[in-house]
Amino acid sequence: MFEYISGKLVDLTPTHVVVECAGIGYFINISLQTYTALEGKSDVKLWLHQIIREDAHSLFGFAEVREREIFRLLISVSGVGASTARLILSSLSVDELQVAISAENINLIKQVKGIGLKTAQRIVVDLKDKVSVNGIATQQILSTSGNTLKSEALSALVMLGFARTAAEKVLDQVLKEFGELPVEVLIKHALKRL
Repeated sequence: MFEYISGKLVDLTPTHVVVECAGIGYFINISLQTYTALEGKSDVKLWLHQIIREDAHSLFGFAEVREREIFRLLISVSGVGASTARLILSSLSVDELQVAISAENINLIKQVKGIGLKTAQRIVVDLKDKVSVNGIATQQILSTSGNTLKSEALSALVMLGFARTAAEKVLDQVLKEFGELPVEVLIKHALKRL
């Protein structure tokens, strides 16, 4: 129902904010990522997700649209509610979570307080394809130039008809082994292994 809210930041805590818009103060739940992004600001814009239950109407706010997209994906997983999704996004950055899901790093997700093995496995199984389909970055967090080289090489390999996940794993291996390489050399090494 609500897309975003823009207004004056009245109260900021690590778990919620109060944003005044048109004379009304809105209580909005946030993650630590959003808290960090809002520190020191007086006027804010938050992307919203509204949850309506019999006993409560809750707003969850996000400094970035990407964080809201991941939040919505997380709450679509059976057994992951809004509070758990917010806790996950407070413990892991959006990039870390995306990499963990696409790399099937269940141990990293399990490190979040309150997330057990079965829930972590369910998150990976349910969201692995959705994370890739939504165009969310699945690159391993290397240096910025490494990410650019890897993404260019990955795009080229996918266009050549190789499966994205297989190509990504091979590129990760090549980058670990040789470090930064020119894109064409990176692709040649990857082609030898695919």
